[in-house]
Amino acid sequence: MSKQKRPRKPKNKAFGTPYDDAFKTLLVDCPRLLIPIVNEVFGKSYTGSEQVILRANEHFLPGVSSENKKRITDSAFTIMGEKPENYIFECQSRPDNSMIVRMFEYATQEAIDTREIKGNTLHITIPNAAVLFLRSTKSTPAVMKISLTTPGGSVSFDFHVMKIRDYSLRELFDKGLYFLLPFYIFVHETQFGVYNEDNKQRKRLTDEYVTFMEQLEQAVTDGRLSVYERGTILDMSRRVLEHIAAKYNTVRKGVGEIMGGKVLDYETKRAYNAGKADGIAEGKTENSKQTARKMHELGMEIKTITEVLGADESTIEEWLK
Repeated sequence: MSKQKRPRKPKNKAFGTPYDDAFKTLLVDCPRLLIPIVNEVFGKSYTGSEQVILRANEHFLPGVSSENKKRITDSAFTIMGEKPENYIFECQSRPDNSMIVRMFEYATQEAIDTREIKGNTLHITIPNAAVLFLRSTKSTPAVMKISLTTPGGSVSFDFHVMKIRDYSLRELFDKGLYFLLPFYIFVHETQFGVYNEDNKQRKRLTDEYVTFMEQLEQAVTDGRLSVYERGTILDMSRRVLEHIAAKYNTVRKGVGEIMGGKVLDYETKRAYNAGKADGIAEGKTENSKQTARKMHELGMEIKTITEVLGADESTIEEWLK
């Protein structure tokens, strides 16, 4: 009697890659760098001093198998401007026909998580959402449209699209889109074979990364980036490079040498964090108190404030006294 093969779990191509890991590291270590992204994609005008609150990125969907029950977003966050606004920003290495469905799932689950019930009416707000395509083609859409037909009528809205290939290195620095810098190497990916064999062509690439390093240093000097953020950007740039150029030794070595060794590796970062732990913890608590009060003044319910800040209800109530 032949043994039955166990069905394989479907692989999620959008999760668990080195690019995804780099994206999430930037999100956690450098959340304020999301603000220029939001300004660029959604046409906002945040100053950059607003607080960015990271939201839970795991959702468990009812009515589906245990294997597929969990949905993980790349980044769900709230920016505390004049009024709090929720955002979703996803990263996708390749165009994918199912991406629009996943985006809709993420957005509606976020809307449910931040729901409000007033009387007999359920109020939900779809968050602003966008996806970054690291690779794209001529057929990759500039926007993804959602159209809903309901018993009360039809409604439609857009999910925005960013394509790394649409930006030059100069534009990334001029617009302060530092969050995207580790992924800039994707712009050159189709030319790796040429760069690997042609010294003159490869020099164009390495010269551009000399400019990359000069501009990064200038951003620190000007106070637009911290040393810590610079270190994280470089570390993630090297991580992406190692993977995307794995088969192109000359390209990987040439660009890698320009970016240097680990300027701020994660052992150093852990020591940096440990040294500041007490002060940061105290500062975060006070910052959370101020945020809770502001959200309460704007009419948000304690349950919603609890979900956003990750504190229990008794703590929130104490902060609001």
